Amino acid sequence: MVKKKVVKARREVTKRQLSQWQLQERRQRVLIGAGIFVILVVLGVIGIGLYQRWYIAEYKPMHETVITVNDTSFNMSYYINALKYYGQGVSLQDTQQIYTLTGAVVTIIEENELIKQGALSLGISVSNQEVDNELRNLGLPLSESFRDFIRTEMLVTRLLDEHFEQQVPLSDEQRHIMAMFLESDIQAYEARARLENDESFADLAGELSLDSFSQENKGDLDWQLEEILAELLDTSVVGEYAFSSDAGVLSQPVYDEDKTKSVGYWLIKVLDRRWDPDEAHIRAILLSSEEQAQTVRTRLETGEDFATLAQELSQHDTSRENGGDLSWVAPNTMSPIINEFIFDTELELSQPLRDEDVETRGGYWLMMVMDIDDNREIEEEDRDSLKTKAFNEWVSSLWDNPENEIDDSYLDYEKKEWAIWKATEG
Repeated sequence: MVKKKVVKARREVTKRQLSQWQLQERRQRVLIGAGIFVILVVLGVIGIGLYQRWYIAEYKPMHETVITVNDTSFNMSYYINALKYYGQGVSLQDTQQIYTLTGAVVTIIEENELIKQGALSLGISVSNQEVDNELRNLGLPLSESFRDFIRTEMLVTRLLDEHFEQQVPLSDEQRHIMAMFLESDIQAYEARARLENDESFADLAGELSLDSFSQENKGDLDWQLEEILAELLDTSVVGEYAFSSDAGVLSQPVYDEDKTKSVGYWLIKVLDRRWDPDEAHIRAILLSSEEQAQTVRTRLETGEDFATLAQELSQHDTSRENGGDLSWVAPNTMSPIINEFIFDTELELSQPLRDEDVETRGGYWLMMVMDIDDNREIEEEDRDSLKTKAFNEWVSSLWDNPENEIDDSYLDYEKKEWAIWKATEG
């Protein structure tokens, strides 16, 4: 028997129920929307905070101008890249080196810009393509700061090869000269007498000269231009003599008051000693020659004041203003020759103590012009030296030009410290 399918009566939804459901749905949507809004607000606040922190801590300081050269400005990011580029090889553990670098890089940035602007006024430039090719060859980033660094290096080469090359002659007046540098007039006169008795200039210069270049070359300075002589010997005295004298004439001793040499003579006076701890209170005078030291010692023995003579004559800058007073010194804190006198003798005033670990000024040249050529070809190495000298003088003129305005006052100690940290992080 077939059961009849029971059809349930459809439940009718009243208007009141429909209204309640719709209201509940709206409430849910409002709550969900409000929750999303709150989340978005929170995320927005966090995002704004992070953005502000990033902007204040990173973006803003990186983009602040720290150096200006005329109308060109450089920001902190550029300075940090310059620290990385020019600081290659500097030990991060050497604090002194690092902080010396911070100042040096400021000068480099300023000088580079002066060179770029100066080269432009001379009609000399380097194209962007040339710079980018060099950056790729060197494996460096194609950033504006690294472009600048390489561009300046390429400009310097071009300036030397194209502009300053034209300022250096191919030939000029030169002298072939022999020279030796001696500590005193007495020694110089003795050496001159030996030369007049046919001793070898080369042998004597190799034995006695206190100038490293003339000593290494046994007195033979070869053919030289006057300005090259001044660079090689760090004095103008030899060149001035050579280019005003005849060939074949041995000079009298010629005094050079500014030439330095690696030797000096100490006079040490022990004022007091004590043994616990082992120390001595001393005064010192550093003199240029043994003869001068002996003369000053004689003056001390006849009663002249040590402090007065030290202030007048000593070449020891540290103690001169204090009348030679070095206060209390411990063993092995002075040079061995001084230490031996202070702690191994009972004498109060030393004989002249020769010390080859100090530098003193003054001495005497013996010279002889071997040959003269008024138009000798200049060697390539000397021409390069003359070009570099001319370039350096040109750069100095850019620095000295009052029309060039440079400002790096913003880059104070704290900014440099931050830059070092950013340059070395990671």
